[in-house]
Amino acid sequence: MLVDSPTSVGARRRARRWELVAERFPDLSRMEVVDLGGTAEAWRRAPVRPARVTVVNLFEPGAADESWIVPVTGDACAAREALRTAGQGQRYDLVFSNSLIEHVGGHAQRAALAAEARELAPRHWVQTPYRYFPVEPHWLFPGLQFLPMGLRARVAAAWPMAHTKPGSAAQAMSEVQWTELIGVAELRAYFPGSQILRERAFGVTKSIVAVADGP
Repeated sequence: MLVDSPTSVGARRRARRWELVAERFPDLSRMEVVDLGGTAEAWRRAPVRPARVTVVNLFEPGAADESWIVPVTGDACAAREALRTAGQGQRYDLVFSNSLIEHVGGHAQRAALAAEARELAPRHWVQTPYRYFPVEPHWLFPGLQFLPMGLRARVAAAWPMAHTKPGSAAQAMSEVQWTELIGVAELRAYFPGSQILRERAFGVTKSIVAVADGP
């Protein structure tokens, strides 16, 4: 698909994001990382490689034969419990989370995710698309995030540029209900004391990142 093409604008921006991660955490190759919401396959494709990464994903963390990737099926908003149940550690060098916090189901769950990130490691990189970027990033539809819910669902069901086209009207509604973009004020409130970085496209903030790079 256009949005997933290796040569797409999105792919180039993801590559630049990895460069920023490597610059911010130069000892990443020696770190124990926990990824909240990621997948094993995403780390295989990544141009960086931690000493070990534990992936916590509610639905599809993937599978791994590699010793440095540990997939865990569990709720990232209760990550410590999921890790404990899976027999994994409770403290890491870095929490990484990419485009998850907008999908966890409202303010209470976002606050829980942020609390887990702060408890699991002294460092974090938590990225989310910026609510006020003109084009909604999951469907690539201008202003979709500002439309009434019913209209958003109808657009999601028909718009051809979504990452994954929903199979039914009910699925389209579920997908828009599970997608709630946030702004800088909310991210700063969830991660007080963290630096908020802005990733820009055409001079406009496209994504925001809460970063803590030391104890």
